[in-house]
This record gives sequence, structure tokens and C-alpha cells, in this order.
Amino acid sequence: MDNNLYVVLMAGGVGVRFWPYSRNRQPKQFLDVLGMGKTLLQATWERFRPICQPSNIYVVTHEEHVHLVREQLPQLPEEQILAEPMRKNTAACIAYASYRIERVNPNAVVVVSPADHLILNEKEFEKNILRAAEAAQDQDKLITLGITPTRPETGYGYIQYHADKSLLKKVKTFTEKPQLALAKKFLESGDFVWNSGIFVWGVKAVIAALKEHLTEMADVFEECQTRFNTPFEKQAVAQAYAQCKSISIDYGVMEKATNVYVLPASFTWSDLGSWGSIHDVSAKDKDNNLINGRVLNYESRNCILKASSPDKLLVVHGLNGYLVGEFGNVIIVCEKDREDLFRQFVNDVKALKNGNDFL
Repeated sequence: MDNNLYVVLMAGGVGVRFWPYSRNRQPKQFLDVLGMGKTLLQATWERFRPICQPSNIYVVTHEEHVHLVREQLPQLPEEQILAEPMRKNTAACIAYASYRIERVNPNAVVVVSPADHLILNEKEFEKNILRAAEAAQDQDKLITLGITPTRPETGYGYIQYHADKSLLKKVKTFTEKPQLALAKKFLESGDFVWNSGIFVWGVKAVIAALKEHLTEMADVFEECQTRFNTPFEKQAVAQAYAQCKSISIDYGVMEKATNVYVLPASFTWSDLGSWGSIHDVSAKDKDNNLINGRVLNYESRNCILKASSPDKLLVVHGLNGYLVGEFGNVIIVCEKDREDLFRQFVNDVKALKNGNDFL
């Protein structure tokens, strides 16, 4: 096992599109959303264990969820949990982890992965990660894993690459969530892959990219380095985050840098970003319904029907393509594929008196 290989699990999101199951106090990465007997965070940790030693795996999460990481990954040492004082999107998260790792090992090759995705064909996944890690050892490439598309999906970002015979492809363009007609053209062209949000790079390469494209952010974390792994780290990180703008690594770095590559991969992947994606990957009945809990269903099809409380019964009749769920103090009934509405739902709930009780 390569001592220079590190893994950073990003576990700081709130899962708005998966509300009301995903809540502020326990976002989706800390839930067993697929009934596997383990949370998504635990499944992600286990996925990387065969290729990375435990001492090289870090989890970045919001400070209010550090206790959940401790509970779910009790084997993870305290110093490998990086607590964010506020949410500033993925660039700040990656900058914090990168400067932290560089201080320990300037020759590190780092895999950055969301903690809330579904990945099957795990041997194929391991093979692709190790291939990308080997290519990143020269410390001058920014690599992302691209998933070979199986349908004209409009909910994912796409990466276009220069078609050649090399295993690693130079990236040509990034496109965020295209309309259906454009997604169909992407699929037909054969030189587009889905953007998995999984990155592999040398720590020197990503820090150089941060310095070039997000200079102010790089400066504040570089100033923090001498206080990492000291009693002053929390205060230093809080000051750094207060000075960072909220921006994703995709917009801030990957779409600007000239040394970006993609490794096309074929393992089964889903970002589990919506109720519709949960429906797609879950076992369903003969009428294409995903049913959990105490539910009586009559003539409904293509639905998600969830009753979370064992002392409550959900009775549903004649629906097509709906989410009907009871989650503690929230009951929701809506079209399951309208993921665009969930941010509005959450914003409207925030405006209610005592609205945070429902978030």
C-alpha cells in the first residue's frame, strides 16, 4: 500500500434535495439511505480501505457534525477529522485539506471524494483510482474521474475530452446539467463523460492551481499551516474561512486550469442527489414503487412511499411518479422527479415561524 496515497472524504453538505429525510442535524451522508446497514459515510470509508491506509484518510465536515463522524467512524483519530466553521463550498474544503496534508507529506497524491455517493463494481473503482493516482505522481496533473454515460441525464455535469488513444484524456470543456436535447447530443458524440466529482492529484499540483486561480484563498490557508495540529488550529481555520469566498473547485480551478485530465471509467455510479436518483438505484415492486415502512399501496406506480415511524401507517391510492413520505414532524407529497423544487421548499420552510424545527 502506497504511503504517499491520501484520501479526503468531503462530508460537509446538507443534502437539501433530499429533505425532509436529510436534515440539518443529520444530513444524508450520515444516513443509511439505501438500507445497506451502513451510512453513506461508512460505505465510502470502507470503499477506500483496501487501497489507502487508515492513517492517510481524512474527513472534512461542518463542526456541528464532528460528533456524527466520531460515532460512525470511531476508528478515525481526532486529528483526521477536519472541522469547517462555515460552509464555503468545495474549494475551501479542498484547500484546507490540501495544505493540511502538504505539511505532513509534500509528496502526497490525494484522492478527493464526496462521502455521499453510490459506487458499485468496487474492484473496478479501485483499479481506476490507482491508475489515476499513478498518473498524478508527477505532481503536475489535475485528474477527475469521468463516468461513461448510459443515458442522456440532465441532472449531472458533463466533461468533454480530446479523443485519442491515451488512457488519460485531456479535458476540452465542462458543461453543467444540460437540457435534454443537448445531453442526447453529448451521448451521441462519444467524447463526453459524466463528472463524478472525484478528483485525484498530487498535493503540489492542486496547491499550485489554487495559488494561480484562487490566490487569496491559497494565501489564507498557507498562513494557517504553521498552526495545523496545534491548539491554535481551530482559531486559525475560522479566520481563514471568514476570508474565503464560497466557490466550488470546479468553477474556481478545474474550468480554468490547463493541466486538467479525465480518466473515463465504467463502474456504476450515482451522486444520490435527489429522490429520483434514490428511486433509480433501489429495489422496487412490480409497479416500480420503492416502498419502505408500514405502507398500504393501491394502484400506485413509479412512486417512493416511505413511512419512517413504526407506529404510523401510510395508505396511498392511485398515484403515479410521486414521493409520499412521513419523516418525523414533516409529511411530504410531491412529484418525485421535481428536484428543482426542493430548494424552494426548504427556503419557504425557513421563513415559517419556528421553521428551523422542520429543517
